[in-house]
Amino acid sequence: MRYLLSTFAALALSLGIAAVEAAEIKIGFIDAERINRESAPAERASKQLEKEFAPRAQELQRREAQMKALQSQLEKDAMTMSESDRRAKEQELARMNLDYQRMQREYREDLNLRRNQELSALFERANRVIKQIAEAEKYDLILQEAVYRNPRIDITEKVLKALAEGK
Repeated sequence: MRYLLSTFAALALSLGIAAVEAAEIKIGFIDAERINRESAPAERASKQLEKEFAPRAQELQRREAQMKALQSQLEKDAMTMSESDRRAKEQELARMNLDYQRMQREYREDLNLRRNQELSALFERANRVIKQIAEAEKYDLILQEAVYRNPRIDITEKVLKALAEGK
């Protein structure tokens, strides 16, 4: 009985110490999606990508308009055209459509590749800022994903300010 009581006391004491140590852990949380949407570097990167890909987007729009014009001309004049002219226009439209689809696919692939490069650079920079904040404010753990988080541990605003300041 005495052994059981001393074991129980030791267990209770160790649980009490663990609870005190757990109370001293400082945890923070950052919302990665919010950093991606609202940070100054993300906005600059978005504008840069728009500027970089605008000529290709305009070319796609121009080609789409050409295809629509050819399609409407073909529909309007199909009855009055000779069979060979109609077939030639249909083949031209099919070729234009294939070229348009290829260009559109390449555009999307290139845009996604550049966007991923920019996001990677953004999150490298954000991770450096987060590490600086963690060290300066003595955080033990900072999470980027959680099922639930209390707003008082959210340090996203601090990270956004530091990124805006260019730290």
